[in-house]
This record gives sequence, C-alpha cells and structure tokens, in this order.
Amino acid sequence: MNRPIRRSRFLATVAAGALGLALAGCGASDAGSASETVAGGNGNAPAWCGSKKAALGLADGFGGNSWRLVSTASAKEEAAKCPSITSFEYADGQGNTQKAIADIQGMVAKGVNALVVFPDAGEAMLPALRSAYNAGVVTVPYRVAPGGKAGEDYDVFVDTKFANDGRNWGEWIKKILPDGGNVLFLSGPPGNSQGRDEAEGLRSVLGTDSRYKFIGEQPFEVTNWDPAETQKVLTSAIAQNAQIDVIISDFGPSLVGALPVFEQSGRSIPAIATSDGNVLSCFWEEHKAKNPDFKLFTVSTQIDHSRLAVQHAVARATGGQIPDSSTFPSLVFEDSTSEDKPVQCERDLPDDIYLSAEMSGADQAAVVK
Repeated sequence: MNRPIRRSRFLATVAAGALGLALAGCGASDAGSASETVAGGNGNAPAWCGSKKAALGLADGFGGNSWRLVSTASAKEEAAKCPSITSFEYADGQGNTQKAIADIQGMVAKGVNALVVFPDAGEAMLPALRSAYNAGVVTVPYRVAPGGKAGEDYDVFVDTKFANDGRNWGEWIKKILPDGGNVLFLSGPPGNSQGRDEAEGLRSVLGTDSRYKFIGEQPFEVTNWDPAETQKVLTSAIAQNAQIDVIISDFGPSLVGALPVFEQSGRSIPAIATSDGNVLSCFWEEHKAKNPDFKLFTVSTQIDHSRLAVQHAVARATGGQIPDSSTFPSLVFEDSTSEDKPVQCERDLPDDIYLSAEMSGADQAAVVK
C-alpha cells in the first residue's frame, strides 16, 4: 500500500541533506511552495551547465504522490550538478489549475531566470507559459503537452513518446491473451496528453481486433493519478464488470489498494500492464501464487524525465550546451513472463520507490519515508 506522504516532511528530508544540497533561506508562501539555495555543484560541471548565474524554478501541477516527490527530488539533484544555479524555487499546484497558473506568475515575479513546468492541466496552462516566456524567462514545459509552439509560447517542450508505451502494452497483451479479452485502461486527469497518446498507441495494436474489448470510460478511466481516486475507480469497475482480463495504468503503484477486491470476490487478479513501482512488484511477488492470471508487465515510470527538462532549462539560462534530444526515452522495465526482464522487488526499501530511476533506492527512501 502507498503510505501517505506529507510535503513538509519531504522538504525537511531534503534539508537534512538526503540529496546533497545545501539549503539556505528556506521559506514558503503556502503549503505547496518552497525556495531553496542549491550548493555549488560537484566541481565537474556537465556540458549543459554554462557559466552565467541563474535562478531555477519548478512549477509542478500536482505534487501529491510519491512519483512526484521523487521526480522533484531528481530535478533538484540534477540542478545541483551545475554551480551556476544559485537557487531552486518549487511550487505544488495541488491539482488546482488556477493555483498552478498563479505559481508560474509568482515565480516570474520573484525573478527566476529559468522555469521548468509540469503542466498537468494541458492547454489551460498555455497563457501562463507564454507570459513567462514573453517576460524573458527560459520556459520549459515537459511530459504533458500544453499546446502552442516552441519559440513562440515557450523555449522547448521536453516530451516522451507515450504512444510507445501503449504499443508495448498492446504487444504484450496480444502475447498473453492471444484469444482476446476485456481491457480496462486508467490514466490521469481528463484529456491529459499522456493518456491520450498511450491510448492511441494501445489501439494501434489492439483496436482493429474485435477479440479485444475496451471497457469503462473511453479513451480511459479518469483517476487524476491519485491513489485514493484510483482505488475508487478500480473498485467500481470490478463491481460493474464480471470479467476484466487485463488492467492498464500509467501509474502502477496506485492500483495496489484495489487489487485485493478481486481475491475477496473469488476472482483471480488479472494481468497488469503499467509503469513500475516497488509496491506493485512486491505485491505481485506476494500474490502471484494464488492468482493464476496475475501477470505483470511494466515500462519505466520515467522519474528522470524531470532531469532532461532541467538540463534544457539550465543550458539556455546559463549559456551551456543544449542537449541533443528533447525527447525522454520510453523503455520496457519488467515482464513476469520473460527471464530477460524479471520483476524487481526490494522488500527492505519503502513501497514508494521506483527501481527504474537513476536515484538509488536508498536515496529515494530518504525522500519518501
């Protein structure tokens, strides 16, 4: 089960040195914001770190799950590699579009030179991004497409090919369910580009085969990437559908709270195609023997997407070398049906870590404990 994580405890952990950052002048304008000074780097600055001093901000549309906490910590860790970054400003939009917009405006007013944005609300965030860009702030949205155009509304969109995840999930489903089955897909907020792209990739593999039936809301059931909401949605879907052959989710750990409902109703947990997380992998190890249909396939949860976005923002703000690619790779991580990519479970580490991440499991544990 995902344990609740409080942001105040997260910031305190960072302040204690879990990421090797020396923090000064910590403060917060509200419960979802913090201003931190980053230490002078490791003495061997990477090519994307130029000599010009700059203040960096990260505006997160929603910071309320373990993935976001580790992703934010990874961004800070990456920023700390550059001695030219003098401060790091963070804001949690808390799933509220108006707050997320205000967070961007507030960072611009405070004088950040570069701004990385996770625009959960998609195109609703475009005017705020454009305003920051027009104010001369290096503006780098990532992961969720905000619409608009690079060079006019922001500097660069650091994307990933989510459709590849959908295709990988689809090919695996065809392998384990060659005769077809009922497919349930869960994603984040309504209309988010990640879920739309994944659904497109999934349907490019399964959509023309009548043996596979997509059940639930289309193109996906909305969960807002919130574990509590995911549990409600999945529990309802289990009650409404006598047969679910495979569940697809782009936030795997959020599934764990509801999966025991299958066992409680005398049904095997179905196959799961999702993103990785220690809690899910360990849950699979614990329950696979009693659930013959419970196969597990994960793609990397891409915690380190924030690192590439930071590199692009810092390079442009400090005069460093701009990374060659603005696309973060999408990779298969685990497959319980293959010896090449075994399921990985670290029982001595917290549930809320992601073994596909660059940050070690121990360092993630310091963030989420």
